[in-house]
Amino acid sequence: MQAETRINASAAQSTPPPPSPSAHLHEHRDGDAKHAHFTVQRSQSVLAWSLALTLGFAVVEVVTGFMSNSLALISDAGHMVTDAAALGLALLAQLIAKRPPSARHSFGFGRAEALAAFVNSLVLLVLVGWIVFEAAQRFAHPEQVHGATVFVVAGIGLAINIVLAYMLSRGDSNMNTRAALVNVMGDLLGSVAALVAGAVIYYTGWMMIDPLLSIFVALLILKSTVDVLRESYHFLMGGVPEPIDYLKVGADLEQIAGVCSVHDLHVWDMSPGEPALIGHVEIVDLERWPDILHAIKAMLLDKHGIDHITLQAEVAPQASL
Repeated sequence: MQAETRINASAAQSTPPPPSPSAHLHEHRDGDAKHAHFTVQRSQSVLAWSLALTLGFAVVEVVTGFMSNSLALISDAGHMVTDAAALGLALLAQLIAKRPPSARHSFGFGRAEALAAFVNSLVLLVLVGWIVFEAAQRFAHPEQVHGATVFVVAGIGLAINIVLAYMLSRGDSNMNTRAALVNVMGDLLGSVAALVAGAVIYYTGWMMIDPLLSIFVALLILKSTVDVLRESYHFLMGGVPEPIDYLKVGADLEQIAGVCSVHDLHVWDMSPGEPALIGHVEIVDLERWPDILHAIKAMLLDKHGIDHITLQAEVAPQASL
C-alpha cells in the first residue's frame, strides 16, 4: 500500500500542470501572424552589469561632487543616479515583457519597455531642468570648486561610461535599451564636461566654466531625451509606426483585385517593431474572400512589413443591388 502511494505521488509530481484555460485563445496557427506577443530571446545580463557599474560609481560621484562643490560633477553624479534608475526600469521592463499573454492581458506585456523608456525620458527632463536652474544660480553667485578632485573623479566616470555605452550598443536594439543608452551617452558627455571643467579650474581658476559646461551638456541631453520621449509616446498612443505610410496602405488595399473599398482601418505596433492592422474590406463576392485575403496578406507583408492582420469582409453596397 505504501509502495503504491509512493508510485502515485511520483506520478503526480511528474505530471505537468494543466494548461491555462485561456492558453488556446492565444495560439497562433497556420496562416496566423508569427508575432508571439512576448519576448523570448532577450538577455538581461548587459543591463544588469550596466546597472551594477552605474549604481556603484554614482555613490562615489555623489560624495565627491558635494565635497568638491562642483556643479558639473554634481550634475554628472545626479545623472548617474538617474541612469541607475533608468537601467533598473529597463531591466524590470524586459523581465515583464517576457511574460506570455494572459486572460487579463491578451496582447502580452511588450508595451512595458516603451513605458519604461517614456518614464526614463520624463525623469531626464526633470534632471535637465534642475541642472539649468543650478547653473543659473552659479552664474549669479560663483562658488569655489576643487578642480583636481573634479578632474580625477570625472576621468574615472568617463572610463566607466565608455564601457557602459559599448556594452549597451552591443546588446539588443529596442526602444527601451536605446533609452538607457541615451542616458549613458548623456552621462558620458557629463563626464567629459566635468573633466574639462576640472582641468580649466585647476590650471586657470576660472570658475564660470563649471556652470557653463553644465548647461551645454544639459542641452545635449535634452535633444536625445526629446527624441526618445516622442518615439515612446507615439508608440504608447497607438500611433502608426514611423516607416509605414497609412494612406499608402489604404490605397494598396483598394488596388487588390476584388476589393471595392476599405474603411475603419487601423495600423499600430503590437510591440516595438511588430506592426499590426485591422479594418473592414468591402468586396463584390464573399465566395472569393479566401483568395482576396491571401493576396492582401502577401501584399501587406511584402510592401509594408505588416504580418499581424485582422480584416472583416463585407459585401459592397453596389454588389447587393
